[in-house]
Amino acid sequence: MNIYVGNLAYGVTQDDLREAFAAFGQVESANLITDKFTGDSKGFGFVEMPNNSEADAAIKGLNETPLKGRPLRVNQAKPRTERPSRGGSQRW
Repeated sequence: MNIYVGNLAYGVTQDDLREAFAAFGQVESANLITDKFTGDSKGFGFVEMPNNSEADAAIKGLNETPLKGRPLRVNQAKPRTERPSRGGSQRW
């Protein structure tokens, strides 16, 4: 199951995320989303857990709990949807 983790403190690392979720079961991956220009965290990330019951336990156990001083927002990630074009000018 893919899990969304929001409201992350900027000091949280991928290892911090992995460690927090590993308390509930096997973690396949933990990824922080970063700004492509500065490399700074955008304050959210995703954790992939292969076992759905462990993932559900992690969501229930970690939602609203503090990590490095900020309460986490944890829920099942929604599938990404296609976003409409912003309509900027095209070069020919």
